[in-house]
Amino acid sequence: MKKILLTLIAAIVACGLSAADAKTTARAALGKPDLDSIAKASVDENSQYYYPRLLKSFLSNDTTMTDEEFQYFYYGTLFQEDYDPYREAPNQALFQELLPVYAKEKRTRADREKMLDYALQVLDDNPVDLRQLTNRIYVYEQNRKYDLAKIWQFKLNHLLLVIASSGSGTTPEDAFVIVYPQHEYDFLNLSGITASSQRFEPPYFDFITVNRTDTKKPEGYYFNISELLNQYFLKHPSEMESTPSAGADK
Repeated sequence: MKKILLTLIAAIVACGLSAADAKTTARAALGKPDLDSIAKASVDENSQYYYPRLLKSFLSNDTTMTDEEFQYFYYGTLFQEDYDPYREAPNQALFQELLPVYAKEKRTRADREKMLDYALQVLDDNPVDLRQLTNRIYVYEQNRKYDLAKIWQFKLNHLLLVIASSGSGTTPEDAFVIVYPQHEYDFLNLSGITASSQRFEPPYFDFITVNRTDTKKPEGYYFNISELLNQYFLKHPSEMESTPSAGADK
């Protein structure tokens, strides 16, 4: 299932399918998010898409969330009180310790346990961190906890499909919509596409160039960061005059 879904995501991105086209090939092709509706539902205690309710479901070890719930959960992140798209991940000291571990071809069980410890700390702070979700799944697989690996692969796959369903990425008008700048690189890389560089295009787009062997495929993909910036400036009004770098670290 993991390979099938990731291959499907890569096909949607590489072919530049519209949301309507993708719907015929992916059950989670939800189309562009209705951010106004998501904003209202995420803070409405009576809504089935109330963010704390979706968060509790996402954090549980099951696969009961629907495609729509994944969409409302992912984009509902934008409207939470503690949301800050440029905040630093926790425990930077442990992250620095892990840099040589990440670079290893083979990792010991102690290495993997340290990776899992850090992944869980980051995910407790930011549940939709795609990199640390990937590391969490890796450790479960390497430690032969296959049931847990499948559960969390399911969740990661559906977050990626939510992004893939938000557009084709081939034009600003049909840009992918993400909630954290680092998701630009993570989404493409996890979809089997190697991101190479980034540039900001006013008023609110990032363009990520990619390595390609086929000149018929796009040289890069657009990401819409309008609501991301809007929420950032609402919390940091003093920075309105100097827009922060919208790009993600590679």
